Amino acid sequence: MAAAKIPTLAWNKVRPAPVVLVSGPETFLAERAIRALRDLLKGEDPSLEVHDLEADQYSPGELITLASPSLFNEPRLIRVVNVEKCTDAFITETIAYLSSPADDTYLVLRHAGGVRGKKLLDTIRGGAGGGIEIACLELKKDQEKSEFAAAEFATAGRRVTGGAIRALVSAFSDDLAELASACQQLLADDSDEITEVTVERYYSGRVETNAFKVADAAIAGRRGEALILLRHALSSGADPVPIVAAFASKVRTMAKLSGANAPAGQLASKFGLAPWQVDRARRDLQGWTDAGLGYSIETIAETDAQIKGLGRDPVYALERMIGIIANRGA
Repeated sequence: MAAAKIPTLAWNKVRPAPVVLVSGPETFLAERAIRALRDLLKGEDPSLEVHDLEADQYSPGELITLASPSLFNEPRLIRVVNVEKCTDAFITETIAYLSSPADDTYLVLRHAGGVRGKKLLDTIRGGAGGGIEIACLELKKDQEKSEFAAAEFATAGRRVTGGAIRALVSAFSDDLAELASACQQLLADDSDEITEVTVERYYSGRVETNAFKVADAAIAGRRGEALILLRHALSSGADPVPIVAAFASKVRTMAKLSGANAPAGQLASKFGLAPWQVDRARRDLQGWTDAGLGYSIETIAETDAQIKGLGRDPVYALERMIGIIANRGA
C-alpha cells in the first residue's frame, strides 16, 4: 500500500473534507462515523442534500450528475457504499473526479476491506482530492471495548464505575453494536452514577439468558412457551427493558440478513456479525416474510415506548409483542 499523505483519523474524530474515505471492517463504527458527519453538515446548513450510491451497482455518469451544481447551490453529501466491490466505471470516474472535486460537495466512500479498488484507494491516500481517511478497525481486545464503552458515557456526561464497564464488556464482548445499545439503555437510567449494581439490574446473566430464551421461543412461533418463559423471567425480577432489547437484537439481525444468499463469513464481515450469528439468524428466518419482519420491528419499537412510560401496563405490552412475533408479524 502506498504511504498515506492524508490525515488518518479515528472514527469519532470525523470532520468535513471534500473526500472522506471510511475504511476498515468494523461496520458499526463506520456507520457511526458517517452518521456523525451527516449530522455535523446538516447542523452547519439544513439545506444539505444527501445522496446515496452503491458502488457495486454503479452506472457511468452517476457521480458527476450528483456532484453537479443544483439550482440553489445547496451543499451536497454523497455517500457511497460497497466500494470494496465497485465496478470498473466507478473506479475510473471517481479517480477523474478527484482531480477537481466539486465545490460544497462531500464525497464519502465506504470501503470495508480487500484488494478491489486499490488504485482508487492509493489515489485518495496519495492526496488527490484533498481527502481524509477514517479508520474503522475491529475492536478485538477487551481494553479497546472498555475504552469504547467508557467513551459512550463520557460523551453523555455521565459517571460510570470501572466495575460497570467490566461487567458490560463481559456481557456484550461479542457484538459492538449490542454493547453500544446496552450503554444507551443504561444512560436512560436516572441514577447519578452507573455502577455494577445498575448493570446487574438490567443485564445480569440470569436475566439476559431468560430474555433471549423468551425471544427465541416467540420467533420460532412457540407463543405458549414464550409467555410461560416471560412470566417466569418477570417473577424472577427481570426488567422489561432488556427483554425488549433481546427481541430487538434478534429481529434486527434477521432483517439485515433477509434475502441474503452469500456465504456466512462474507455476510458476517459485511454486517459486523459473528458467523454463528449469521447461521442462527438464517435458521430463525424460516417461515418469515419481509412484511412480517417490518411489522415486528414496528411492534418492538412501540413496546419499548410503552414499557418506558407511554403505557400503563408493561406486561400487557410484552404479551402483545410476543403474540405478534410468534405469529411472525402476520
